Amino acid sequence: MAVNSDKPHIWKEDIARSVDLYNKWFLRFAPQTYRKERVKATKRVEVMLRHTDYLRRFTPEELRNDPSILFALRMSTAPPIARDRLVGLANVPKSLVNDMELKARISPHMKKETVEANLGKIAKMIITLVDVDIFTWLADKNTPRKQDIYRAATIVADRLCGANADPIIRNAQEQRQLAKIKVWLEDQGYTDMTGKVSLGDMKPGTFAFRLIVAGLKEDQKRVNIPVDVAVLPTQAKPGELPLMIEAKSAGDFTNTNKRRKEEAAKIGQLRRKCGPKIRYILFLCGYFDSGYLGYEAAEGIDWVWEHRIDDLRQFGL
Repeated sequence: MAVNSDKPHIWKEDIARSVDLYNKWFLRFAPQTYRKERVKATKRVEVMLRHTDYLRRFTPEELRNDPSILFALRMSTAPPIARDRLVGLANVPKSLVNDMELKARISPHMKKETVEANLGKIAKMIITLVDVDIFTWLADKNTPRKQDIYRAATIVADRLCGANADPIIRNAQEQRQLAKIKVWLEDQGYTDMTGKVSLGDMKPGTFAFRLIVAGLKEDQKRVNIPVDVAVLPTQAKPGELPLMIEAKSAGDFTNTNKRRKEEAAKIGQLRRKCGPKIRYILFLCGYFDSGYLGYEAAEGIDWVWEHRIDDLRQFGL
């Protein structure tokens, strides 16, 4: 039986309350979270500067030794350049740049001479575009002072965090949501078994975060699906599957409508593997409008609003 997906007459009020809750959290905690990330980013930029002799000795070797510094280097140019823009300007493989930034590595399958040639192109492009108004010692050909280094690092860190602002806030919000679910479940007497169980060996009255569950694509190929929270009700019957909960938050209405197909694809994969009795719900906070809710309801997906977390009881918890 549906809990919220079949009650469109109350959606409008819930949407307004959810937006208010998200905005209050954002105004109270987002600036603090952003500042903490900026401090971390500043330290990473300072490391990058030391490794490159403050950009006075920047060669392919530094990129090879620490591929992850490429992100900070892209933010050190005038203007800062996007990943795809660097690929085009330097005429290098996109896979190389993606591996360096997203995996902090250079693929071992790429030939050594190809790697060297492409790293040389990247280094040359960064030096060509480097922002000498930030790294003032490059134009003056002086030894940078401590305050000059710190100032440059904070500017680049600001650019880094600006480029990553949405993921930073979204990750902080997700952690807060999961913490709230954990408190609620433990208040009901559930035991956290995160990292100690798989889907098949969960016991009634337990829950686990970040559980990997097998699903099937339309072509019947297996896919591993990360589930934010899996809870096996205290009164679960033999063979009953856990309730699966996906924590979702959004700071605007546009992004939710872009992402709404993700949940539909996920529950389709779960149903093909686990059968139609699989229970998969959303835990919502933020900007989710009637269009989003109607789409999820049509896919057979129900939800619980964070501001009414006690609705979890109606799912048998």
